[in-house]
Amino acid sequence: MTPTAVDDALTRALREEWARVVASLARRFHDLDTAEDAAAEAFAVAVERWPHNGVPVNPGAWLTTTATRKAIDRIRREARREEKYEEAIRLRDDDPAPPRGAVEDDRLRLIFTCCHPALSPEARIGLTLRLVGGLTVAEIARAFLVQEATRGQRLTRAKAKIKAAAIPYRVPAEADLPARIDGVLTVLFLVFNEGYLASGPSSDPVRADLTGEAIRLARLVRDLCPTGETTGLLALMLLTEARRPARVSATSELVTLAEQDRGAWDRDLIAEGHALVRGTIADVAAGGPPPGRYQLPRS
Repeated sequence: MTPTAVDDALTRALREEWARVVASLARRFHDLDTAEDAAAEAFAVAVERWPHNGVPVNPGAWLTTTATRKAIDRIRREARREEKYEEAIRLRDDDPAPPRGAVEDDRLRLIFTCCHPALSPEARIGLTLRLVGGLTVAEIARAFLVQEATRGQRLTRAKAKIKAAAIPYRVPAEADLPARIDGVLTVLFLVFNEGYLASGPSSDPVRADLTGEAIRLARLVRDLCPTGETTGLLALMLLTEARRPARVSATSELVTLAEQDRGAWDRDLIAEGHALVRGTIADVAAGGPPPGRYQLPRS
């Protein structure tokens, strides 16, 4: 494999695995600072080793194992001697996790934690973009039009509030979902938008890892709460994502809608999106709730 190919594979692997690794560590250690710092250390090791040794067959497992060891080392350093070894032993769990359904998805847990109503809307968006979307602090700062140091301080305060308030790392109970869904949908839409047109100066113009993750999570949220709004957002994402293969030229320049090769559009995504839209129209026509902001405008 050439150095360029290794660099490209490394970049793709790290982008795709960031949210998965952070979510897995957050589930195990129940501390976002520990999860993020340990993941960052593991990714730094990957950047150092993978160009020479090659990208592992299972990058996610390699990163998660390395990050878990980094987190345990951190606990050992920071905790008191007797307590730290007991906790490290308890947290060292080499058994594979049992299969989990949608409600137990680690990244879905993480996004509901980041979007808890105890946090300000700005904090929810910033945390999700950082921990789920994998954006850098600098990229988030540009999105909010603030200084990087200011954005970093706000992210730190948001994580500290989650810890101090003992906000649970879980998907809400079914009765609490309606009150929590809107904030989650807002953030998922912003994550998707960042992938649709990335803001980072060194980023690819389109980040399929972000749009794909937003769609994956939107599917899970719709499974949890199949309302017109969750269906509408998923349909909007699918119909937009369908055009992605034609949105960027061979020279990495954005292609306008009028100039896109429609034969390159993803027909399966279009068909799925259209089916969802027709379903919401039928529900409204049958006397269901009126369309919201992610569905068709009211006539």
